[in-house]
Amino acid sequence: MARVLFLFLDGVGLGAADSASNPFAAAHLPAIERLLEGRQLIAAAAPFEGDLATLVPIDACLGMPGDPQSASGQATLLTGRNIPQVIGEHYGPKPNEAITSALRENNLFQEVVRRGGSAQLLNAYPPRYFEAILSRRRLYSSIPLAAALAGLPLMTADDLREGRALAADFTGIGWAAQPDFPPAPIYEPEQAGEQLARLSLNADLTWFDYWPSDYAGHRATLAQAVSLLETFDRVLGGLVRAWSTRHELVVLTSDHGNLEDLGHRGHTLAPVPGLLIGPRASRRAFAHNLIDLTGFHAAILRTLFP
Repeated sequence: MARVLFLFLDGVGLGAADSASNPFAAAHLPAIERLLEGRQLIAAAAPFEGDLATLVPIDACLGMPGDPQSASGQATLLTGRNIPQVIGEHYGPKPNEAITSALRENNLFQEVVRRGGSAQLLNAYPPRYFEAILSRRRLYSSIPLAAALAGLPLMTADDLREGRALAADFTGIGWAAQPDFPPAPIYEPEQAGEQLARLSLNADLTWFDYWPSDYAGHRATLAQAVSLLETFDRVLGGLVRAWSTRHELVVLTSDHGNLEDLGHRGHTLAPVPGLLIGPRASRRAFAHNLIDLTGFHAAILRTLFP
């Protein structure tokens, strides 16, 4: 069985080649540019197929008016169903009852387990996250909700400390900056990418939820967003180097645009990237009929269970 590592970058669209508003156009991102053979991760680069990677523009609007939202977009990725059409609107940031029902009925993590495979969500969550969930002061977002509904344990501070999970920023620097968080290892970005590659060997489907990209789209300055992306690019570089001999797929996508247009300060209608890394034949098979967010569910299952 082939493995899939799914890198979910929240709030990342394919934007304009405008270095004044698009941090993807302003940042120095050598790992991405190597994958795309000198191209930036912007709208003009897609579609693209090269020796190392494929880039497909993905529709996140799904035929519904209004700006795409996190809960319904993520649930679409996880179920393969057009959730905005099912519930009559884009909805977010956290799932409502209708989205929760759709995720409970069937989601990607459940389907992988049902078919005899294994899955893991590699994000470590701090103690106060679980306390807030138990007290109902906080709701699950679609991704950890789907994992929990599949019976997968959410990773804890112990998993992070013992090297079984990663912090939301990959490196652990943000985790360490929180005075009430338990101590945990800090990685150089390249080391975090290598660790991500190693940990993905523990399951058929590995998912990592990178939400700082959406947060930056809403609140960061251009300089802060550029710094965030340059750190992520170093993580990706370490991952790709560690992955170089593996005949398996890394899949990177998002739920809606945001970070690619800091002049807007909200979700956008831009297509999101479908960036595939791995053997060319596997990328071509995965990208077949991959047009919008609904297509990832079936493509992942085809890859894991040919």
